[in-house]
Amino acid sequence: MSFPLLTATAALPAIGAVATAAVPAARRTAAKWLALVFSLATLVLAGIALVRFEPGGDRFQLTESHAWIQDFGVRYELGVDGIGLALMALTALLIPFVILAGWHDADPLETKSSRWRPTQGFFALILMVEAMVILSFEATDVFLFYILFEAMLIPMYFLIGGFGDRAHSGSDENAAAQRSYAAVKFLLYNLVGGLIMLAAVIGLYVVAGSFSLSEIAEARANGSLSMATSTERWLFLGFFFAFAVKAPLWPLHTWLPNAMGEATSPVAVLLTAVVDKVGTFAMLRFCLQLFPEASKWATPVILVLALISIVYGALLAVGQRDIKRLIAYASISHFGFIVLGIFAMTSQGQSGATLYMVNHGISTAALMLVAGFLITRRGSRLISDYGGVQKVAPVLAGTFLIGGLATLSLPGLAPFVSEFLVLVGAFAAYPAVGIIATTGIVLAAIYVLVLYQRTMTGPVKAEVQGMADLKARELVVVVPLIALLLFLGVYPKPLTEIVNPAVRHTMSDVQKKDPQPEVEAAK
Repeated sequence: MSFPLLTATAALPAIGAVATAAVPAARRTAAKWLALVFSLATLVLAGIALVRFEPGGDRFQLTESHAWIQDFGVRYELGVDGIGLALMALTALLIPFVILAGWHDADPLETKSSRWRPTQGFFALILMVEAMVILSFEATDVFLFYILFEAMLIPMYFLIGGFGDRAHSGSDENAAAQRSYAAVKFLLYNLVGGLIMLAAVIGLYVVAGSFSLSEIAEARANGSLSMATSTERWLFLGFFFAFAVKAPLWPLHTWLPNAMGEATSPVAVLLTAVVDKVGTFAMLRFCLQLFPEASKWATPVILVLALISIVYGALLAVGQRDIKRLIAYASISHFGFIVLGIFAMTSQGQSGATLYMVNHGISTAALMLVAGFLITRRGSRLISDYGGVQKVAPVLAGTFLIGGLATLSLPGLAPFVSEFLVLVGAFAAYPAVGIIATTGIVLAAIYVLVLYQRTMTGPVKAEVQGMADLKARELVVVVPLIALLLFLGVYPKPLTEIVNPAVRHTMSDVQKKDPQPEVEAAK
């Protein structure tokens, strides 16, 4: 039997979570280093998976399949295509930076309301989320995916509610109430989506007699599986609703600004750059593959929702006074672009959407983590409490600017390639949709540049006067992310080579071909 690489990649952070949680309470530093070592080891395994993956090979590679719950036809089945592999690598890449950035976020405080802040628990929960997210990108059994889709909510709930942002303008009691509200709202929204998905999962099994993606695909190919149009549409809606909540897509997005605002900056990165990608990934993996006709039927409405997310999220970002909530609304706009690329049903759009998932994760991590370092120094999330930071902390201001420019998809930085492909794919299939979507680019420039102007330029405020610049640990977090943004901005080929074959398979699933450009005949 070959080495179960995919299982090992997901199991390693889970083992690390248990080991970190078991470290004695007095040895907080040892727990941090242990969590970091396990996250780096997971990154190594993800790198090995990247090397072993053959872009021109089978659709799902590094596969594993074992009987699990035989009476219900549930199997432990794993496999990755280029899309799942890219997101698995993104997750493994970001977690070490999340751990380093949150190095002191769970250290004990003296205040009474913050007495429960076990360092070991904080880092153990991060590793547990990593394990579940990686396994969800690998799962090719629908029931196994559903369990992971729901289970990852529990550690995220405790990370948001138990380890909230310390830079809160109100009292300790008010801060605790806000964290609790944000955590409960996050949990309830996603649980409702998950329950609806559970009904659809059961319905799929009744119709198909299997939870295995490969078996369902084979049954479709040989004609032994026929699904009534109404049945397929209802099942599609059950899956899509859950994924739209997780994504998040308007109007199911309202939990995200609360969760990101009240969580620590590293946890906010974990949420929007890692966990939320499961929703958009699942649209490609399950909605389009399992329900191709229903996906095409729902496309017009979904494109409208994506456009609303793009414009609405960007407009609200422009009007924000809170730095972290601004980044949260910007992410809602970006997720609108991802959904637009997926349901444009063109190869450029879906390649761009996949690249967008990866590049958004890197750019949001860079911007949010630098914003977290800024907020920690000043003790406030309000934009109005800053001014002139670039004069006292030029490196911090410079990295903040690069992260912001990546967020607005400046040419030469990685997100530009993604956004360009999404818009090209949308224009090719739906010109009016592409035109409206471009307004998101203009609005992004407004909210990013205004944010930078109000916080980093102008007179130096008295509270900012003694602000320290980035330290060595913080530079170790930020510099590699910026380097990646620059590298993938000028040379995205390593990603596109992995992603494009998987996109071609998805286009084949929905039986769509790229629109051919109309060329006027020569006179």
